[in-house]
Amino acid sequence: MTSAFLTISSADDPRVADFRSIRDRDLRAAGLFIAEGEVVLPQLLGSPRFRARAVLVSEQQARRLADRLPTSVPVYVAPQAVLEGIVGLAFHRGVLAVGERGPERSAGEVLGAEASPRLVLGLCGVTNHDNVGGIFRNAAAFGVDGVLYDEATCDPLYRKAVRVSIGGTLVVPFAQVADEGQLLDALVAAGYQVLALSPRGELVIGGAQRPTSSRVALLLGAEGPGLKEETLARCVTGRIPMHGAWDSLNVSVTSGIALAWLRAAVR
Repeated sequence: MTSAFLTISSADDPRVADFRSIRDRDLRAAGLFIAEGEVVLPQLLGSPRFRARAVLVSEQQARRLADRLPTSVPVYVAPQAVLEGIVGLAFHRGVLAVGERGPERSAGEVLGAEASPRLVLGLCGVTNHDNVGGIFRNAAAFGVDGVLYDEATCDPLYRKAVRVSIGGTLVVPFAQVADEGQLLDALVAAGYQVLALSPRGELVIGGAQRPTSSRVALLLGAEGPGLKEETLARCVTGRIPMHGAWDSLNVSVTSGIALAWLRAAVR
């Protein structure tokens, strides 16, 4: 074990206070978030936007990942029992990092990036952390250039969303707007053709007819209520054809199907 690692022998050690009894809302208020697991950690360390403040690992993970752990930030090493005492729960992944959120981005910064984003996502009322994490994982996999989400959607930097996304929330640029109407206004003003998904949508996802613009925004609503009628009236609507009486999928699954199809239209 390298001498650069700092040994923690007590859960009460003040050096690991940021990791203690982690609550997302407290971390957000402090401008911080948690990145969890050895797959997510490299995304944080390599991020041009977010900065790692400290890393906490179990003794086993410290030995296994010694050549992959950073030298530029403190790396604290604790026995498994002490680590779980710090975190406040049974924790088997053995790798945690505290990241700094930095300044929030605006919708204009995400949509007006120098690369001229061609495929973006809008999330309205997606309140489940697993779904948001899954959507961001799909967004990273299919080359989405940015995500806008409303205040009803859960925070992409909440611990579970980051973990489920396997770091996708640290890779894909995002910005929050007030509500569904403001989100749609921002997309339209930036010149996007907006494709809103609905079980009653006209355009068949997977069909030969695709959006005509080279800059497309895919709009997803909450499972159950979906998008507002006034939103659908302003957009091109699309649906995924299904068997029998089924009319909907998990929103994360839906995003993957639609993004895989759209990618060919905008690249």
